[in-house]
Amino acid sequence: MFPPIRLDEERDENGEITKQGIDYYLKPMNCPMHILVYRERARSDRDLPMRLYENGTVYRYELSGALHGLTRVRGFTQDDSHLFVTFDQLEDEASSVLEFVLSMLRDFGLTEFELELSMRDDEKSKWIGDEEHWAVATDALRRVAQASGLELTEVAGEAAFYGPKIDLKTKDALGRTWQLSTVELDFNLPERFELEYTGPDGSKHRPVMIHRALFGSIERFFAILLEHYAGAFPVWLSPVQVVGIPVAEEYGDYLEDIITRLKVEGVRAEADHSDDRMQKKIRTHTTQKVPIQLIAGEQDRAAGAVSFRFRDGTQRNGVPVDEAVRLIRAAVEHKTLVNTAEDLA
Repeated sequence: MFPPIRLDEERDENGEITKQGIDYYLKPMNCPMHILVYRERARSDRDLPMRLYENGTVYRYELSGALHGLTRVRGFTQDDSHLFVTFDQLEDEASSVLEFVLSMLRDFGLTEFELELSMRDDEKSKWIGDEEHWAVATDALRRVAQASGLELTEVAGEAAFYGPKIDLKTKDALGRTWQLSTVELDFNLPERFELEYTGPDGSKHRPVMIHRALFGSIERFFAILLEHYAGAFPVWLSPVQVVGIPVAEEYGDYLEDIITRLKVEGVRAEADHSDDRMQKKIRTHTTQKVPIQLIAGEQDRAAGAVSFRFRDGTQRNGVPVDEAVRLIRAAVEHKTLVNTAEDLA
C-alpha cells in the first residue's frame, strides 16, 4: 500500500499538534466496499448468489524495478466482481464464471488458453479456515477446470492463504503467455467481516466469497491486446474504423456524404480533407493501421460507388455505396480482422 495521507492536522507556533489529523489511504482493493454492501441488511439463502461488480481504480505501491509499461503499474482499474454464494452453489457459479471469461476473451480474438489450479500449502501456518472446506472447494474448482477441456496444471502451495483459485493464462500472437482472468475463493473475509445468511433451516451460515476479474486490469489487458495485434486491431476495436480519402478536393463532398452515412450507422469514420497529396494520406493512415480506407474519384462518383484500400495495400474498386456500408457494418458486427481485400466478405 501507499503510505497514508494525513489531512486536517493543526499545529501551534511551537510545532505542537493542537488538532489530530485523519489518515486517508489510497484504495488498494475493492473487496471491503462490496462486503459493506452485502452487510447492509440481513440476507437469506434466497438472496444468493449475490453478484456485485464495479470498474474500480486501485493503487498499489509496486517496487520500481517491477514496473513495466502498462503491464505493471501503480494505479490501475480492475473490472472487479465479488460473488457471495453458498457451498452448494460454489461449483455452478465457478463454472458459469469460467464460461463467461472464455467467451469474453474469445470475443477479443484470443484463442489459446490454459488453466492453473492453485492449491493450499501442506503447512497449516500458511493458510486459514476449515480443512474440509478447502478440500470441498478445491475439488469443485478442479471439476470446473476439467469440464472446460482446457489444459490444467495443479500447483500445490500457490493458493492465497484464504482459499484456492483458478488462473486463466492465454498466449498472444507471438506465443508469449500472459496470466489474465482469475476465479478466487475466499473463506477469510466472510469470517473476518462476520458475513451471514439465514439458511432453509433457520440457522445462520457463512457465505463463500468469489473474487472474479475478467480482464484482471484494464490497462494490462489493453497492453496485451496491443502486443497481440501489433496495433492492427479488428475493425470493431480500431479507434478509427474507416477513413475517407478523396482523389482530389472536388470529390471531398461526395466522400463526406458517405462518411456521414457511416457515422449515422455507428461507425467510427472520418474524412481526410488535409492539404496532403492523396498518396501521402494513404501512407499516413496505413502507418496508423486504420483497417479500411475509402477512396473516391470521378469514376466512383459517377457510378455512385467507392473504392476500398486495406492495410496490406490491396484494393477493391467500384463498390456501390449501399454495398460498401453493408460490408463495413458486417465487419464491425462480426468482429472481423480486416487486413486484406479477401478479409472483407
